[in-house]
Amino acid sequence: METLEAAASVMRKTLFEIGGTPVSGATLVAALGIVLITILVSRLAQAGMRRWLLRRGVSDEGSIVVTGRLLHYIIVFVGFGIAVHTMGINLSALFAAGAIFAIGLGFAMQTIAQNFVAGVILLVERAITPGDVLEVEGTVVKVLRMGIRSTVVRSRDGEDVIVPNSVLVQSIVKNYTLDDGAYRVRTRVGVTYGSDLKLVREVLEDVANRIRTDLPNTRPQVLLLEFGNHSVDFEVSIWMDDPWWSRRRLSELKEAIWWAFKEQGIVIAFPQLDLHLDRHVVDSLRRLATTGS
Repeated sequence: METLEAAASVMRKTLFEIGGTPVSGATLVAALGIVLITILVSRLAQAGMRRWLLRRGVSDEGSIVVTGRLLHYIIVFVGFGIAVHTMGINLSALFAAGAIFAIGLGFAMQTIAQNFVAGVILLVERAITPGDVLEVEGTVVKVLRMGIRSTVVRSRDGEDVIVPNSVLVQSIVKNYTLDDGAYRVRTRVGVTYGSDLKLVREVLEDVANRIRTDLPNTRPQVLLLEFGNHSVDFEVSIWMDDPWWSRRRLSELKEAIWWAFKEQGIVIAFPQLDLHLDRHVVDSLRRLATTGS
């Protein structure tokens, strides 16, 4: 009993002072305990964050490490604040200075923070995942990797592009593979006004039906769009199951239409200008020609 009382007396004894605040052995042990618990919580939180990001499709090790470090700093900052407060040190001035510093840092890192928050939104919503085919600012790309700050995509020309996550969140993005890969390919073709429109439709429908599609319950469509200045314009559309290869399928469709029209003698219209002269103008030109000769 006397030993316990002696130990308690030692623990209550002031060891040193910080800014006029006495620090005893008990408060020092409690603060060290809080620090150790904070480190343990940080490690557990980082491991949990890593598993969560991997389940969300984030495979980039750099993004995972950066996210873990940010989480670690937040937990350590809170834990050390509690430890210092336990020791009886007034944190008001420290927090005031920290708030001013945080505001300045926030303005300096506004873009980075914006991309980070956008990355978290993308990971939570799962509206965009690796492998999706998107149209971003008029360019069709395929998602390769998703990170906390940016997303790496590949264009149809084989270029790897780093897109800030804020662009994907704030702009209008078409996701061609969000629910399924069904994608409609369409082309426009004009024929001369002297063409047999019934034959033209039959040829276009036959060509569209011969183009292979892997999607059930989808049918090609042939529409007469308008009577243009130089041609009667039709639109032919077919379905495909992978929008990434739509340019190749569109090329196949156009080439098939070209050869089918060749076989049937159907003329594809092109812009041309007909010039009609009044009779007296023609007569004047003839007299000038005769006089000159």
